[in-house]
Amino acid sequence: MKNTWMTLIAALICFVGATAMAADTRKVGVLYVVHGGVDSTNVQVLWDSTMQIFSYDQHSAIYQRVIWNEDVWPTVMAFGDGQSYSNVASQLDKYAFEDERIGHDPNNQLTEKQMSDMTAALKKREADLGVTFVVDKAQWLGPTDQTKYLPEPRRLYEPQIEGGARLSYCGSETDGGPWPDCDLERYNVDGPAERLLAQGVDEIIMIDMTTAGVRFWKTYDVVSRSRDVVDRYNATHGTDIPVTWVNDPTDLMRDSFPLEPQGWTRSLGAPIKDRAVPLTDRPSPITEDPEFAALYIDGIEARLNPAIADKDTAVMFVNHSIRDGNEVYDPKVNDTVALNNLIKAEVMRTHPDIDPENVIGTWMGLRVENPNIELGGRVRSNLERSREMRAENLGHRWLYETDKVPPGGDQKYFYWDGLEYLKDRGAKHIVVVFTQVVIDSVLTLVELPNQIGAELGTKTWLYDVDGDFDRYPAHGIPFADYWGRQVQTMCRPVDAPVDAPKSEPCCFVMGGCGTSQPYPPLRQTPINRAMEDTDPHLVRDLSAYGEIGYDQTNGAPDENGPVQDQFTGTWAIWAPISGDPRMGELLAGHVVRHMETRQTKVQKAER
Repeated sequence: MKNTWMTLIAALICFVGATAMAADTRKVGVLYVVHGGVDSTNVQVLWDSTMQIFSYDQHSAIYQRVIWNEDVWPTVMAFGDGQSYSNVASQLDKYAFEDERIGHDPNNQLTEKQMSDMTAALKKREADLGVTFVVDKAQWLGPTDQTKYLPEPRRLYEPQIEGGARLSYCGSETDGGPWPDCDLERYNVDGPAERLLAQGVDEIIMIDMTTAGVRFWKTYDVVSRSRDVVDRYNATHGTDIPVTWVNDPTDLMRDSFPLEPQGWTRSLGAPIKDRAVPLTDRPSPITEDPEFAALYIDGIEARLNPAIADKDTAVMFVNHSIRDGNEVYDPKVNDTVALNNLIKAEVMRTHPDIDPENVIGTWMGLRVENPNIELGGRVRSNLERSREMRAENLGHRWLYETDKVPPGGDQKYFYWDGLEYLKDRGAKHIVVVFTQVVIDSVLTLVELPNQIGAELGTKTWLYDVDGDFDRYPAHGIPFADYWGRQVQTMCRPVDAPVDAPKSEPCCFVMGGCGTSQPYPPLRQTPINRAMEDTDPHLVRDLSAYGEIGYDQTNGAPDENGPVQDQFTGTWAIWAPISGDPRMGELLAGHVVRHMETRQTKVQKAER
C-alpha cells in the first residue's frame, strides 16, 4: 500500500511539474505570408480583388470614392477601357482559357502543402526550444472565401472614410449578381494576427514567400497592417508583443520609408522627404541563402533537354519588377539580383560545362510614354501599354534608392532581348526560370509559356511532340492561338477614321490572313489616348517558330521548320520547388534562426 501511495505522489508531482512547465512555455505565432490567389476566376473574384488592391493606398481614387460607396459598387466591373467589351469580360475570357488549360490553379493547394511542411518541421523543434508554435497564413489578396487571410479584413468592412458604407456586397443585375455562395459579411472576420493574439502568443514572426523571399512592397503592406493590429492590441491590453519579419530582420523597408508627407504612397508622387538608408549589411537572409538557391536546381534539371549537351544549354531568369516610385524604399530588384546570382553560382557548380555567359537575368515589360497624350485634369500620366513592351505593365526594374537605375551586366535584359541574345549565341536549349516563384500556378503553367512561345515558337517547346497531359490534361499544351486573349477581335477597316465601327475581323496570324487587315493589327485606340488593354494591336501570334528572327516582309513563316533567323533549338519552363518537403524545412530553419538571433539581441540589451 505504501508503494502505491508513493507511486501516486510521484505521478502527481510529475503532473504538476509538467503542467507548470507547459504554463511557462512561450507561444510563438508564425505567419506564412504569400501573395494569395484562387482556384478559378469569376466576377466576384475580380470584384473583391479590385477592392483589396486599392485598399492599401489611402490616396487612390478607388480608396476614397469607391470601396465604401455602395452606389458605385454595381459599376465596378464596368471599369476599364470604356468600350463595349468591358474590362471584366476581357479578363474573364483570359482566365477562362487559362483555367480550361490546367483544370484549376494549384497555387492554394501547393501553398497549404508548404505551410503544412513548415509547421511539421517547427513542431519537431518545440521541445528543444521550450516553445509552442502556432502557425497561420497571411495574404496580400484574399478574394471570396479567403478574406480571413487578409492582414486586417475589417479595415475593408468598416468604412475608412467619413459617411462611407460597410463593404457588404454580393452583386447586382449589372454584374451577374447575386453571386452564388457569396457571404455579405465576408470582411467582418478576424484576420491572422487577431487569431494568433486570441491564442495567447507572446510574439509573432512573419516569414514571406510572396515573391520567393524577396522583399517587396506588397509584403511590406501585409507586415505593416499586421503590426497595426498588434499595436492596437498592445495599447489596449498593456502588453508588448513584438512582430518581426524574417526576410527583413533589420527593418530596412520600415527605416527607409519616406517621412513626408505622412502616410505617403506613390500615388502622391515623389516624397517630400525621403530616408535614404544604405542596403549594405541589411540583406534578406533567405535570398542570401545558398541552400535556398540549391532548391532551384532540381527544377532546372527536370527541364533540361537530354539530347543537348550542357555546353549548348542556357538558363534565363525572368522576373517582375516594382512600381515606379517605390524604389525609395523597396529593394525587390536588388534582392532578386542577389538571388539570381546565387542560383547562377549553383548552376555553375552542378553543371560546370554550361557557359556562364549563357546564364542571364531578365525582366518583364513596362508601360512607355505616349507624347500625344496631353496631361491635365484627370489625365495624370502619358504612359501606356505597348506592343514593343509585350502589352505588359509589370513594373519598373529600378534598383533600391537610385534615380531610376536598372540592373546592369548579365541582368540588364528584357526577357525578349535575353532570348534573342541567347539564340544569337547559338544556345540549343533554354530553360526559363521565374526565380520570384516557388510554386506552380497559372503564371508558370500558362502565362509564362505563352509569353516565351510568342518569342521562340510553340514547336520548339520541349514537349511539343508528345505533349504534356499531366499538366495540360485536355490538350497536352499550354498555348493559345495568340497571346492577348483579352483583346477585342474586331477591327475598323484599314484607312477608316478612328471613330469608324469595328466591323472586320482582326488578323492575329504572322504573315497575314489573306484579308485587308494586317498583322499585327493596327492600333484601334486614338493616338491621343492611352492604349486600351483590349486593343488588338497588343496581340502576339503563337506561331510554330516565333517572332524573334522573323520579318514577315521577307516571306511567310513555315509551320514545318524555322525560316530566316528563327530559333532552331528547344526551350522549357523550369519546375518550381512546389511540394518539395525541403522547402518546409528551410522555412522552419529560418524562423528558428530568426527567433534565436532576436532572443540573443534582447538578452544582450537587457544586460
